[in-house]
Amino acid sequence: MIEEEATTEVEEVPEGEQVEEQVEEKPVSKPKGKRQKRKARFSPQIYKFYKVDDDKVTRLRKECPRCGKGNFLAEHSDRLSCGKCGYADFKKTKN
Repeated sequence: MIEEEATTEVEEVPEGEQVEEQVEEKPVSKPKGKRQKRKARFSPQIYKFYKVDDDKVTRLRKECPRCGKGNFLAEHSDRLSCGKCGYADFKKTKN
């Protein structure tokens, strides 16, 4: 058997001439539809955690000792718990 050599066809370009490469054009995409409007959000719930009396602000809930200011403890029937770090403070029960 005769082994065939792989040949590649290369066009020789004389010096000084530039070769223009053919660039494939991207297909034209369809125009996008209109964006949906966002739902109206509820008013911020943070107002439930503070009380204002005569230019004096008081906190209605206890803050988390691990997370710091701005993170309040959720009030459950038997404990106070932080939703961010998992800290739990159990309420004292009367026996």
